[in-house]
Amino acid sequence: MDTTTAPQAVFSITDTAATKLAAILAEEKDTELRLRVAVRPGGCSGFSYEMYFDSEMAADDTIVQYPLATGTLPVVVDAASAPLLRAAVLDYSDGLSGSGFKFTNPNAQRTCGCGQSFS
Repeated sequence: MDTTTAPQAVFSITDTAATKLAAILAEEKDTELRLRVAVRPGGCSGFSYEMYFDSEMAADDTIVQYPLATGTLPVVVDAASAPLLRAAVLDYSDGLSGSGFKFTNPNAQRTCGCGQSFS
């Protein structure tokens, strides 16, 4: 699994996930959008991951430009989420049993059965 880590990155992104995210972002045709990754209270284990495209920025957001073969993938992480994502890896799989993004997070002491939340 190849991963892309940019300078000052909060977490790593696999090449597969970065390529998929860049393709989705390109479909939006809005140069102001960035991928926002956050950890929010909730889910069956305590915290859940949240990812969406956002053009709003807060003063304490971290912006990372992940390198791609065709440019960069801009990712924003808020200050409260950054410590919970440190050293995590975002991957994407596309298979017969389903497709989607998934975090592997060494900071998670426990995850739920659905894999969408952690503590």
